[in-house]
Order: sequence, then structure tokens, then C-alpha cells
Amino acid sequence: MEDCLFCKIIKGEIPSTKVYEDDKVFAFKDINPKAPIHILVVPKKHIDSLAQLTDDDKEYVWAIHEAMNKIAREQGFIEKGYRVVINCGKDSGQEVMHLHYHILAGKKFGGNDTGF
Repeated sequence: MEDCLFCKIIKGEIPSTKVYEDDKVFAFKDINPKAPIHILVVPKKHIDSLAQLTDDDKEYVWAIHEAMNKIAREQGFIEKGYRVVINCGKDSGQEVMHLHYHILAGKKFGGNDTGF
């Protein structure tokens, strides 16, 4: 999608602090972190939200989950743990209509604490 913020970040048209990239996934630091570690993980294929996933997107979902564990290992927080948040649609707080996963780490979260 031409005017998608995350598509522009993936293409390098908008700067970001990249933490991971492979052929299907791009991950970068959130510019408005809600935890000491706040990383956004996005598929390189434009998918509006979790609700728009199709059978054709299975490989991207798997790649994102693999990437999150690689990132957690590389960044040193896999042992202590991390939270993954996905907002789906405007009422949930999804601000950019491109599927993205928030990795939150670096602090202890309470049961109802979403970090948002």
C-alpha cells in the first residue's frame, strides 16, 4: 500500500531503528515505547490487520513468531520473558493499518498490565 507508514519504513523511505530483518519480516524500535524494550514486528507483505489474514498469509505469521524468538534471544530478554500485543482494528487502538506485533520487555508486567 503506497501511503502505509510501515510499508514506507520497510522500504527505507522513512528512517527507523531496525533490530531485525529477513525476507518476510521487519522489526524496529517503537518511537513511543510503552516499556524499556518496545519493538514492532511487521510482515513485509501489507496486511491491514489480524482480521484480514488469509490462508496465503500463514508463512508470514509463522515467520513473525520465529522472528520474535530470535529477537528475544539476540536482545537478551528471552529468559526473563516478554509480552506480545496485537491490536486489531481502530477500536482496539490500532493506529497503523498494517498488521504489527508489539514486543514489550525489560520490566515485570502485572496480570492486567498491557503496557498501553
